[in-house]
Amino acid sequence: MMADTQAQLLIGVYPGTFDPITNGHLDIISRATKVVDKLIVGVAVNIGKEPLFTIDQRVRMCRDQIDALDSGVVNVPVDVVPFDKLLMDFVDDIDGRVIIRGLRAVSDFEYEFQMAGMNARLNESVETLFLMASESNQFISSRFVKEIARFGGDVAHFVPQHVAKQIEAAYNSRR
Repeated sequence: MMADTQAQLLIGVYPGTFDPITNGHLDIISRATKVVDKLIVGVAVNIGKEPLFTIDQRVRMCRDQIDALDSGVVNVPVDVVPFDKLLMDFVDDIDGRVIIRGLRAVSDFEYEFQMAGMNARLNESVETLFLMASESNQFISSRFVKEIARFGGDVAHFVPQHVAKQIEAAYNSRR
């Protein structure tokens, strides 16, 4: 009986490295919960990107920041799950049916369009849903946040306060 209930849920997957999680990510997470019954934030290991934070740190940051969101904003279950495999295999493992992707600018669209096409070839039963970044978050990227922080700039407008402190501590420990 449980499997029948689970199969009826529209489970969305929001994948990324979240290195670190930004206000833009949190915006997409809160908005995605308006269209799915359950959201899985899939934190990719993705060694190729040379993350600032370990997978455990990134998962913990995501969980902490999602837990801090107002319950009026996030009113469906949101889980944070690390993964180190092909996205479509991860989506299949958790019975996901929708991949959530955020778009900031036209430059994001080409990459995301190609990725959605490849994913559809791998599993045509999974749809990709694009959410446009809110105006205030269109320019935020984890890569830019790390670059600003690496040179001692203030990232407080781009990430939650606790995350900003963790970024500062990470760079201070490397100096």
